[in-house]
Amino acid sequence: MAFRLNPRASVLRRSLSTAADTNLPLAGVRVLEVGQVIAGPFCGQLLGHFTAEIIKVEPPGVGDPLRVWRERDVDGVSPWWRSIGRNKKSVTIDMRKEEGRELVRKLAIRSDVLLENFKPGTLEKWKLGPADLHPHNPSLIFTRVSGYGQTGPWSYRPGYASVCEAESGFRYINGFPDPDTGMLSGPPVRPNISLGDSVAGLHAAFGTVLALLGREKGKQGGKVVDVSIMESMINMMEGIIPEYDRKGKIRGASGSSVTGIVPTNAYPCKPDPSSPSRPSHVVIGANADSMYNRMMEAISRPDLIGPNYAQNHNRVERQAEIEEAISEWTKERTATEVEAVMNKASVPVGQVFSVKEVVENEHTKARGLVEEVWVDGPGEKEGWTVKMPRVTPVLEGVDTSTRWAGPDLGQHNREVLVGELGLSEEEFARYQEIGVVGA
Repeated sequence: MAFRLNPRASVLRRSLSTAADTNLPLAGVRVLEVGQVIAGPFCGQLLGHFTAEIIKVEPPGVGDPLRVWRERDVDGVSPWWRSIGRNKKSVTIDMRKEEGRELVRKLAIRSDVLLENFKPGTLEKWKLGPADLHPHNPSLIFTRVSGYGQTGPWSYRPGYASVCEAESGFRYINGFPDPDTGMLSGPPVRPNISLGDSVAGLHAAFGTVLALLGREKGKQGGKVVDVSIMESMINMMEGIIPEYDRKGKIRGASGSSVTGIVPTNAYPCKPDPSSPSRPSHVVIGANADSMYNRMMEAISRPDLIGPNYAQNHNRVERQAEIEEAISEWTKERTATEVEAVMNKASVPVGQVFSVKEVVENEHTKARGLVEEVWVDGPGEKEGWTVKMPRVTPVLEGVDTSTRWAGPDLGQHNREVLVGELGLSEEEFARYQEIGVVGA
């Protein structure tokens, strides 16, 4: 069942969405996104993909900094922006000015969710916090993403994903272990993405949907969704805290393996001369008891089957012996050959793909995991398509294709402020003249 729009928002409903979009779960929900860069906007991207109406407020002239991060396209805009900004409406309002904040206040009063990732206290300073807006819109949900949460002694600190990943314990377990202590040796290894931001965005989207569901059921709590990057990463740390509490274990780094589960690792392979771009490693995960036995039969090592290897805790004690046997076998075969043998034995295996192999492989294509989304060219120039990951999960009978790519800066100013908020053309022109609204 689709969520009902806040009654206060119904007076300005003029959406770009089509009639078919009303079948999507978040049809009828308006989200005012005032955050920037990754964590908050990734939450907005997820909500917007399932047909929440996302009105994104950006500073005039510059917009969200992510518009020009990393690679830039022929129009000077990052293709990444076209992905994370998809299905959103861009409105440029200067929130540093009181008249700009008043426009945001009016939009928030007519919205279902206000999504932000400013430093805690910023909205309160601008008189846009829960205490300021709930008297005018009691059912407004605040989804607030920050480094350390809205309360606590660290809440005032600026929180970037990299720092919060370190303080969550995540970085400490990523790298290579000291052979004597098993603890992290040297600097930690980070994934080449802003993982903490995306994980926090997922938590924020989940929390927002929970709050909407609670509102639908008449629950009184949950009007503020307080999401912390640090806490989101701690939430991903599996059994590390319980193991420390009950057993006094401090988990360290494990290289390409994982502590306490054997065998699951990356194994070297022989280069394939016919496919020089193919990976030279495979990842094999045969930690289930029956899978382990099948793998050892497949690599002709039945001597490593039996009571001494029967369960995971037995294999952990003999990890070096097991890993060496597997590596010796894989080094004599190409990754493709290893994959064929493991698949035949029903043992999980995967080649280490670059983005090229991800985009071009048959499974990605069959599942439609990469979309091609049209981008209008500037002025009279021809547009182009941008490949971007399809947003999941897949919902049976529901089309979750991207409706439009991340918009140009301020593309929806007139539609939202005149057509929906009700400004006159004269008021709209005045706001642009004094720099409250972008040109």
